Amino acid sequence: MSFSGFTESDFEVFSIDGLENRMDALITHIRPKLDALGEHFAPTLSAMTGNEMFAHVAKHARRKVHPPNDTWVAFANNSRGYKMLPHFQIGLWGSHVFIWFAMIYEAPQKAEYGKILQAKVNEIHHEIPNNFVWSIDHMKPDVFKHADLNKDELQDMFVRLQTIKKAEILCGYQIPRKEAINMSGQQMIDQIQNVFTQVLPLYKLVQ
Repeated sequence: MSFSGFTESDFEVFSIDGLENRMDALITHIRPKLDALGEHFAPTLSAMTGNEMFAHVAKHARRKVHPPNDTWVAFANNSRGYKMLPHFQIGLWGSHVFIWFAMIYEAPQKAEYGKILQAKVNEIHHEIPNNFVWSIDHMKPDVFKHADLNKDELQDMFVRLQTIKKAEILCGYQIPRKEAINMSGQQMIDQIQNVFTQVLPLYKLVQ
C-alpha cells in the first residue's frame, strides 16, 4: 500500500459535525493513509530502534458522543497496545500534521524517564532542532517551540513528568495544513523519517 500524501479533504474531515458522520469520513479518507504509513514505518522504526515495532491505527472506539478532533497511527514495541510504552506517532489535527516521540500518562516508567531526561537536559537542549516542538498533553494541540525554551523551562517539564500523575512529554514536529497538502507522499515520508531520526535519541534513553 503506497502513501499518496494528505489532501485538503483529509483535514476537512475534522470540521464535519456529528460522531457518526465524522467517523465515516475519517475511515474513508484518512485511515487508509494511516494504514499505509503504518506499513511503511513499522519496519523502518524496528531497524532504527533495534526493537520490533508494531503500528496501531487509532480506532476511537470509546467515543459515544463527541467526534474525534485528531487521529493518528502510533508505533510501539508491543503488538497489543502502545499507550503504556514509549512510542512514536504520526497524525492529524484539522490544522496540522504531527510527528511525535511520546511518553503519555499511562506509561508506568514515566517518572523514572523524567529523571533520565532531567540528567540529560543540557544535551537535549542543545541537540533537539530549534524548529521542533514539545507538548505536555497529547489531547491538546498546544505546543512549546524548542527555540523558545531555556534549559530551566525544559527541566521543569522533565520534573513535572516525575511528580504529576497525569503528566506527559512529547517531542517532535508539526507541519501546517497548507504546507502538508502541498507535499507529495514521498516528501511527507522523507520529512517523517527525518523527524524520527532526530527524536530517536529520546527513545534510546528509555530502552
